[in-house]
Amino acid sequence: MNRLKVGIVFGGSSEEHPVSVKSAQEVAKNLNTDKYEPYWIGITQSGAWKLCDVPGTDWEEEGARPVALSPDRSVHGLLILEQGRFEAIRLDFVLPLVHGALGEGGALQGLLELSGIPYAGCDVQSSAICMDKSLTYTVAKSAGIATPNFRVIAGNEKVDADQLPYPVFVKPARSGSSFGVSKVAGKEDLPGALDAARQYDSKILIEEAVVGSEIGCAILGDPSSPIAGEVDRVALSHGFFRIHQEDSPETGSENSTFIVPADISEESRRLVQESAKTIYRTLGCQGLARVDMFLKEDGQVVLNEVNTLPGMTSYSRYPRMMAAAGLPLSDVIDRLVSMTLNRKKR
Repeated sequence: MNRLKVGIVFGGSSEEHPVSVKSAQEVAKNLNTDKYEPYWIGITQSGAWKLCDVPGTDWEEEGARPVALSPDRSVHGLLILEQGRFEAIRLDFVLPLVHGALGEGGALQGLLELSGIPYAGCDVQSSAICMDKSLTYTVAKSAGIATPNFRVIAGNEKVDADQLPYPVFVKPARSGSSFGVSKVAGKEDLPGALDAARQYDSKILIEEAVVGSEIGCAILGDPSSPIAGEVDRVALSHGFFRIHQEDSPETGSENSTFIVPADISEESRRLVQESAKTIYRTLGCQGLARVDMFLKEDGQVVLNEVNTLPGMTSYSRYPRMMAAAGLPLSDVIDRLVSMTLNRKKR
């Protein structure tokens, strides 16, 4: 049986580059090479595209060759530079693993749309909406989904610190993980928080601090019939949850652990899963996403954010939640490939 030629794109120019490389390494361990012929396409932090044999720690140096994803649909794949000549390789499918703005914000998805190659995950529109937290909240709120109260700060716009309902969170509107995020208890800390957020984006969000448990739910599938993984809860010892901020997150976080399945009532669990599916559909998601929410003491679910290309590392939340629901990462990959190729046929 002919194997499907699968391009796995990882790395990227964002602050989440190291996490993306670790996601690719975990996918490599779980990819069924009897079914798939992988082409590992790494993007360096400077933005160079390289074809490598495996996404190891030294993938940039060990024989990596310059490569480009052709926007020409007749090529339908890669252009590899070999001794001054380009070799074309047709791909059947692309699995994007590039976290952060240029990977999950619609840019990479736009290139894949031009190329005509089926790819896993959200399309250009839903990727862009979910990457920008202010757009996420605006669209969700218009559909009756509870969100934090928030305010958008553009450029160097001045903020009247006396008018904010402390505590608040200050965060980049279009950045991944917790980079540039600060919890501000009083007006004296606001200038520093704004400066920290502006290192990652010119568009800043100031939002109310929702009191409740931080809950996540992994979603897989088409909008018409998504599957919900197990629900997890972020247990904090102090401070607030900073995903992917540690030097070696695989050894654990200094202030948080993940409880999977979440230690909540069955009624709350079902509510969180159904809320996650509703949010997924409302924002036009497809393929996969991790929906992060708050579960308040009164039982209300409030949207936090949606990650359209969640981490796939050994310590990431999405694969843990799916595994707890009986779907190991190898099965998740198979389902992503199958549903994407079937959708392309339609």
